[in-house]
Amino acid sequence: MKQPSSPPIATPLEALGIVALCFGWFIIGSLWSVNAGFRNAAFNDASLFGIVAFELFVGPIALLILRSRGYAARDLLPSPSLKGCGVGALLYLVTLLAIVIVLSPFADGAATQPIERMMETARPSMAMVLALSVVNGLYEEVFLLGYLQKGLRHHGASFALGVSVLVRVLYHLYQGPHGALSLVVVGIVFGAFYLRTGWLWPVVFAHMLADTVPFL
Repeated sequence: MKQPSSPPIATPLEALGIVALCFGWFIIGSLWSVNAGFRNAAFNDASLFGIVAFELFVGPIALLILRSRGYAARDLLPSPSLKGCGVGALLYLVTLLAIVIVLSPFADGAATQPIERMMETARPSMAMVLALSVVNGLYEEVFLLGYLQKGLRHHGASFALGVSVLVRVLYHLYQGPHGALSLVVVGIVFGAFYLRTGWLWPVVFAHMLADTVPFL
């Protein structure tokens, strides 16, 4: 297992800038969806391609900015391994179980959630789903955990975890109340695992599974 290296220290202004660059557009879109009454968005090849293209464009820019500020690639990027994939699959299952437990009190008589309506009409190709899962899994976890959470640990583990969970939830609000609560669980489980181990690849792989399995 890869042991955590000495964490870089992110200043508040730097962290805000990277979050705005990497997630600001998604947060604005998510808040707009909430304000519009969770108007249904489409999961199709065009919408998924837009996400992939955005992340492939913005991700390298953010990495170059961080490199110019003294961050080494090894401090931000995961190291793929078969063992990490196995641990990531287990982490995904644990996260699913935690979501079921947390949402179970709200299951009976609950109104159809926005994310459920979106999935009912989702018609993306599997090739685009796989492209999204790889790019999005890397993008989100590199900048949420590998950079933001790790960089804020000097403020305390709870603070760093809380900030990463908050950002994760903000750009998923379009999924509705249950979706947002699920993302709180995801953020806590993923973030706690990374705090404990400093091992990013299992989290990335678990995220890839989470983006792929619902479309199977």
